[in-house]
Amino acid sequence: MFYTYVLETIAEPKHYYVGSTEELVVRLADHNAGRSPHTSKHRPWKVVWYAAFSTRAKAEMFERYLKTASGRAFQKKHL
Repeated sequence: MFYTYVLETIAEPKHYYVGSTEELVVRLADHNAGRSPHTSKHRPWKVVWYAAFSTRAKAEMFERYLKTASGRAFQKKHL
């Protein structure tokens, strides 16, 4: 399975990050260990939402959608 996920910082002010991976638990540990330059300065993170997809292409396509303006609006309304 492949996952698209939304992370939220535990500390204030809240920051969000959208990504996709095949190993969600391992990827969250990487984010919290500072192994991702985009998320290292806002640690620690928690998963607030994820969806499973049968293919990597579908997960990446939904990740790209969530990073658009309409995708961010979708997140605020539904997630």
